[in-house]
Amino acid sequence: MSEKELNRLELVQLVCQRRLSVTAAATQAGLSRQRMSLLVNTYRREGHIALVSRRRGKPANNSYSEAFQARVCRIVREHYSDFGPTLAAEYLAERDGIKVSRETLRKWMVEDGIWTTRSARRKRVQQRRQRRECRGELVQLDGSYHDWFEGRGDGKCCLLVYIDDATSELLHLEFVPSESTFALMATTRRYVMRHGRPLALYTDKAGVFRNNSRTRTKGHGVSKTDSELGTQFTRALDELGIALICANSPPAKGRVERANGVLQDRLIKAMRLDGISNMEAANAYAETYMALHNAKFGRVPANLKELHRPLSEHHDVSSVLCVKETRKVTNKLDLRYDGHLVILDPAKHEDGFDPYSLIHARVDVYDYPDGRFEVLHQGRQLPYRIYNKSARVQQGDVVSSKRLGDVLSFIKDNQDAGKAKTYVQRHRRTGQGESVISAP
Repeated sequence: MSEKELNRLELVQLVCQRRLSVTAAATQAGLSRQRMSLLVNTYRREGHIALVSRRRGKPANNSYSEAFQARVCRIVREHYSDFGPTLAAEYLAERDGIKVSRETLRKWMVEDGIWTTRSARRKRVQQRRQRRECRGELVQLDGSYHDWFEGRGDGKCCLLVYIDDATSELLHLEFVPSESTFALMATTRRYVMRHGRPLALYTDKAGVFRNNSRTRTKGHGVSKTDSELGTQFTRALDELGIALICANSPPAKGRVERANGVLQDRLIKAMRLDGISNMEAANAYAETYMALHNAKFGRVPANLKELHRPLSEHHDVSSVLCVKETRKVTNKLDLRYDGHLVILDPAKHEDGFDPYSLIHARVDVYDYPDGRFEVLHQGRQLPYRIYNKSARVQQGDVVSSKRLGDVLSFIKDNQDAGKAKTYVQRHRRTGQGESVISAP
């Protein structure tokens, strides 16, 4: 008997013993007087079994038959095996004319093994892997966005962290406004000038490291080339002989992720004590902090061989770590780049080279992180001038979430300066220095 039935039995027995009136017992049980009288009379004839529900153990009157349940499960297994219960219930009603509640269908799908409940799903296990054996064999790179100065000076910014997989050493720290292509190029240039070229960089799947296009084809079955699938940063690393590996998940590059957590605790407190409140002072302090951090958390590699490779003579780091694009010269000796009209100087060069020979030819455009801009043809630098046409941020411009703070900050500065609301004068690339291409 259930607890409810046991309580009713006790009240009925008190009524039979004349210790409680039928009206009072009905009130305590939440029943009508007529219903309580019926229970008392039935108890006197049949005993306590009379208070047990006669429907117990029998199927509900509104239950579905086993044949109907088997039919529904067969349809789901044949046509909607990878559907969730909610979506499967919708399609059963629309396409098959079978109306079943989603919770009933969920229960049937679980019983039939078509669906697995969330609690029964096995969580993905991230197993630990062995460290690389040599220093410089694998360097993990990540950008950590945080309020590094706790509201004292510069707002939220990004800390680019280079950490060696074999030794857990912080090889390079640099504060930048955002994790943009130019910021990464400038930071990587300083890294390779100091340490040399590592064998590989281990990063996440951000758009600066990987072309996250949904398709690998141009259409009509034509596959994209490796250069079209890559980015400017991957192209630069390829020219330097550095491999780029994208982690499939944050735990896969857990060494740099855990280092970010340590830096967000220890580095912030250290900068607070030293009164550091801007990126310039923080970058100057980074060397001091890295020495303290590496002394505490660094470890000896399994193999003492150093795999950082020095730069070769043919490696011109400045011309490699920049944005390179090609443009076609029009019959007016001009070309377009990033919303600007670049007009080439028509005067002949001292060696007799005639710029008009470049009409309809392809030229190389080099856009440097420090703002320099060059137009070259077969290694020859071409003089140019910029037509007075402002670069502009238009309504609906697509901006990566990693650059949003930097772009909004720039727009705010321009609006505070009283410039145009829609057409604002700005650097052409996030993270780039003062550009030689500027609006009047």
